[in-house]
Amino acid sequence: MARKPKFWGKAKKELCLKDKKLGKLINKYPKDFLYSKSDPFKTLARSIIGQQISVKAAQSVWDKFEHKCQNVNPKKVAKLHYMSLKSCGLSRQKINYLKCLSDAFINKTLNPNTWVNLEDEEIITQLTKIKGIGRWTAEMYLIFNLCRPDIFPVKDIGVIKGICNCYNLKYPISDHHAKTLSEKWKPWRSVATWYLWRSLDPIPVEY
Repeated sequence: MARKPKFWGKAKKELCLKDKKLGKLINKYPKDFLYSKSDPFKTLARSIIGQQISVKAAQSVWDKFEHKCQNVNPKKVAKLHYMSLKSCGLSRQKINYLKCLSDAFINKTLNPNTWVNLEDEEIITQLTKIKGIGRWTAEMYLIFNLCRPDIFPVKDIGVIKGICNCYNLKYPISDHHAKTLSEKWKPWRSVATWYLWRSLDPIPVEY
């Protein structure tokens, strides 16, 4: 079941005070918030499916994938035939990544129960050892599953587009420029990131 992060209200208020332009954007979506899901495998699988495609396209593929699985879990995905997964709109590469993720959960190579007290970078290090999980995917997990408040996925195209729109800048800007702008959003960069995404898509992004 989706839940609202406890820090959301406080983060919104502080971001609006720190950054008037971002605050104007935040105030456009008074009833929207980050939906956090409690299932680690689903979050990571959805993040893999969402790699390098639009929110709308990712939702379409996920819906087909979820219907095919009936119950998305490591054992179910591990057993699904390649052609069944391909029919959902998944590439050969992403099918391979999903199989690797399933194996990591089944073999306990990844154990989310041990991550609660770890630092963000420690979790990213563990996750990126799995084929198909890069830093961006790990950051999506930290934002959407663990609700870590200060994640800034600088390589995310949507984030950069959102920043350029918000500040009336020519797209794209450099990673350094984006990181410099994000400094004022600490310690709530995950929240700022979410609203930058929200400003681009007709539906709230979720993983």
